[in-house]
Amino acid sequence: MTIHPNLAVITRYAEGGSGLDDATVWSVEVHLEGCPDCRARLAGTATDDTRALLDRVAAGLDEGIAAGPAPVRARRPWSAVQRRWLVWALLPWLTMTVAVLGCAVLLETLKPDLPSLVLLLAPVAPLPGVAVAWSRRVDPAWELIAGTPAAGMTMLLRRTASVLAVVVPALALAGAGSGASLALVLLPCLAFTAATIALGAVVGVRRAAAGVGVLWAFAVVLPSIATERLPVVLEPGSVPAWALATVALAAFAASRADGYRRLSSRR
Repeated sequence: MTIHPNLAVITRYAEGGSGLDDATVWSVEVHLEGCPDCRARLAGTATDDTRALLDRVAAGLDEGIAAGPAPVRARRPWSAVQRRWLVWALLPWLTMTVAVLGCAVLLETLKPDLPSLVLLLAPVAPLPGVAVAWSRRVDPAWELIAGTPAAGMTMLLRRTASVLAVVVPALALAGAGSGASLALVLLPCLAFTAATIALGAVVGVRRAAAGVGVLWAFAVVLPSIATERLPVVLEPGSVPAWALATVALAAFAASRADGYRRLSSRR
């Protein structure tokens, strides 16, 4: 309506719309939504029965609110930590990794003539966990998180850090138990993790982890077991090269962050 309804129309509307056609009732309701003055006039023309009804409704609402359930508590910070840093599907993979490292230490004890299995497995130890840390197939909240600003490289690094928080201490203990050099245990582990993240921006993290792991197995692990000798890349003199490779691969992985801005199922 372009003008205010007169008092007679408002009074009839307050009495239930008797004598008013549907078009008039609709126009009055539309006008009342934007006109506080007419709403005040409507309140003044309400009948005693209407006021009593409104009072009963208000009292009922107050009682319902007072007797209703307690307000929902704010989400605890632990829930945010779980979404950002953890995927419970990682637990089987991390358990398997720790178990394999334990078996490697045991085999070194039983078969001292074999090359250090801890050194041979250290570079690829975190790769299974990294592969599933940000995977659509194992994370039920993947679709939800992928559309948030927290997705991408930041999320992958957080979850990779949770993998390394388990694998690195396990590697350190395994290396101490086998007498292997701590630097040769940890530096290849970090270098291969950075390489997987860097390649993951191009081919997907799962494919990158699988490719790096298979390449290391065929190029280094199997020949070392066959010849019963550690390769040159795992000799003590290779520590500076591993340190340089770790820094270079980490920098390269950081430069590939844009590849994770738009995640797909292959990531």
